[in-house]
Amino acid sequence: MTEEQTIFHKIIQGKIKADIIYQDKYLMAIKDINPQSPVHILIIPKTYIPNSNYINKTNKKLFGYMFYIAIKIAKKIKIDKDGYRIILNCNKNAGQEIFYLHIHLLGGKNLGTLLNNK
Repeated sequence: MTEEQTIFHKIIQGKIKADIIYQDKYLMAIKDINPQSPVHILIIPKTYIPNSNYINKTNKKLFGYMFYIAIKIAKKIKIDKDGYRIILNCNKNAGQEIFYLHIHLLGGKNLGTLLNNK
């Protein structure tokens, strides 16, 4: 897959403003502009990876680090006790809309059961 200029590329490059919750040299976490719950944060690596199918030996530590930071943010904003959900969508049938690996951190309300449809 070739690298395209997604909205996440532009946010990381500073071409589009975002509400940044966390940032370091490996990734950034931003508030989702179309939140699906009171807390909806996107954790995005600064290295382009189209989706989880592209996790490999060279970038697997970054993948784990994304989850580590999601949990760290959940604790910082105090949704860790009541609960939160971490979601990763891979390709269209799973709901991936932006083909740049990212995870969703959701919380701040009862999120219900995981699978509501059959």
